[in-house]
Amino acid sequence: MAAPAAAAPSRPKKPLWTNFGFQILVALVLGIVLGLVARSMGPGADGPNWLTQTLSTVGSSFVSLLRTVVPVLVFTAIVASIANLRALDNAARLVWQTLLWFAITAFIAVLIGIALGLIFQPGLGTSVAREAAAAPARSGSWLDFLTGLIPSNILGLQASTSLREGGASTSLNFNVLQILVISIAVGVAALKVGEAAEPFLAFNRSFLKIVHKVLWWIIRLTPIATVGLLGNAVAVYGWETLAQLGTFSAAIYVGLALVLFVVYPTLLIAHGLSPLRYFQGAWPAIQFAFVSRSSIGTMPITERVTEKSLGVPREYSSFAVPLGSTTKMDGCASIYPAISAIFVAQFFGVPLGIEDYLLIVFVAVVGSAATAGLTGATVMLTLTLSTLGLPLEGVGLLLAIDPILDMGRTAVNVAGQALVPTIVAKRQGILDEAAFNRAGSIEALDAGPVPAE
Repeated sequence: MAAPAAAAPSRPKKPLWTNFGFQILVALVLGIVLGLVARSMGPGADGPNWLTQTLSTVGSSFVSLLRTVVPVLVFTAIVASIANLRALDNAARLVWQTLLWFAITAFIAVLIGIALGLIFQPGLGTSVAREAAAAPARSGSWLDFLTGLIPSNILGLQASTSLREGGASTSLNFNVLQILVISIAVGVAALKVGEAAEPFLAFNRSFLKIVHKVLWWIIRLTPIATVGLLGNAVAVYGWETLAQLGTFSAAIYVGLALVLFVVYPTLLIAHGLSPLRYFQGAWPAIQFAFVSRSSIGTMPITERVTEKSLGVPREYSSFAVPLGSTTKMDGCASIYPAISAIFVAQFFGVPLGIEDYLLIVFVAVVGSAATAGLTGATVMLTLTLSTLGLPLEGVGLLLAIDPILDMGRTAVNVAGQALVPTIVAKRQGILDEAAFNRAGSIEALDAGPVPAE
């Protein structure tokens, strides 16, 4: 009789403090505490006190680091994703199915947003003063959106000049939409060129891995950044501002919760997939999105968990996730602008008809690319308000609590960006369901964000 095989040695359990999720949780608590302390200190002689300035610097530095890698990340990821489609026999069908499910989930989300706006009536139950209304520094219209798609240079650079004491200051910024257009054109052209483009595509794949590694180093700073970002939000805005817009904030978070915990699980169950397994697999990306408030910054984590934890083939996930990170925004482009438009209309006493609600649905489903995956949703909101003919000054009423709302919005955005590839892969019979069902292990949760290869 053969001797029983020796049990494999168990891996030593890591201390709790090394767990990424635990670090984020501690940082959230510490950020709130320091923010309250900074707010109780009051302003300094020449502006914000030293603690508020420190929190602001820590948070803004992290956002600046994310923004630094965004242009090259978008370009290399989109080009690589288009090249990867060659390995799929049904690439065209996967593309159209992806776009269709982007639209379906956005449609459901915006309907929920409209319904909650009518139920909560946030513009009638606010104590915010009319004097707080101010036109935003950035705005969006359909003409701006369409002309913004046309690249002005190969790098997608835009220059802006502002007047300050002592002269004018000019800064350069990347237009993510233009980079998206450029990268799609380059990727398609590389496929058309054929064998001659292989060295370029190989270089792009290597460059993308380097960018992923650099971004992973930035991601490891998230606990520190969380203290700064959340602490500064509490120090600057406090609970008073949130209370003034309490009904509006509640409507937003109820809508986000309905999409995340009702709509998405319903779609998963309808396709024979476990919602629990999905959330366990996608949690590292959702968690990071909540803190970073950047869909594009979260993109490598989203792509990794979609492939490794949810079982979506790499050839498809590397296309669907980068595309979703720039165009799939159920939180920022559906729930938020729908409720916000109703808030502004009620606040200024502008009646909305059935045609206006249809326009809200149209903007949410078609214009979501205007958000471009960066922090904030001002452009998408102004696009919605200008389409409806509502006062853009209403944006100023909502900017004070935008960072607090943006955390939840971005988490829902990223959850949807992982959900759609999973559903489409299941419908097309290419989902690795064994890998999907392993997503629920404790080890997967404890691993936190997975470093780039």
